[in-house]
Amino acid sequence: MGNKMRFLAGMILFGSLWGFSETIIGSRLSDAGLPSGIIMTGFFAIMLLVLSRIVYKAPGMQLGMGLIAGTLRVFNPCVGCHLCSALAIMAEGVLFEIIWYKLSFDDVKLKTTINQVSMGVITTYTIFVGGYIVTQILTPIISGPGFYIENLLVFMPRILASGLPTAIIGGIVLPATYRLSKLDLKLKDQLYYPATLSISMICWVIVIVNWLVLMS
Repeated sequence: MGNKMRFLAGMILFGSLWGFSETIIGSRLSDAGLPSGIIMTGFFAIMLLVLSRIVYKAPGMQLGMGLIAGTLRVFNPCVGCHLCSALAIMAEGVLFEIIWYKLSFDDVKLKTTINQVSMGVITTYTIFVGGYIVTQILTPIISGPGFYIENLLVFMPRILASGLPTAIIGGIVLPATYRLSKLDLKLKDQLYYPATLSISMICWVIVIVNWLVLMS
């Protein structure tokens, strides 16, 4: 029971941090004219996904994180296509789970820097491009006009190319995250639950207040 509660609290924490970064930091990057999607996936998303997998070693957590982060991203409808972004985030969580289903950092092969870089490139490219494609398919279906394969094919070269800089960032971030995870940051239950839930709550409050300000 205790491990399940730690798992749930960790999932809420990392999902909230991911959603917060996408909504608040990503919006600021967009306002500054920077490629927010590339930066958010290549840096923040892959860092949080990998760090949570290393710390908790629990398949399934990243799927839940994507659902939480995607839900939180909906609370920023004044910046870009909030439905597209939410779907992309959720898809990234699903794709990460598929890629890492049987992978573990306990595997000797993943302890070498070159393999970590390779997995960073492969994982980041796949979840970014895959998330992009999912939004191109599901957004028109959900919003009403319907999906037409020819519309997707027209954008495929652009979609595939846009994943390259994201992959390069991911190839740097994954090994760096692995080294960061070696720090002993374990908390006793008396501190763990208040800390994780408080940080999660702060993320949600900031995002919702920001949403209310934008809507006013």
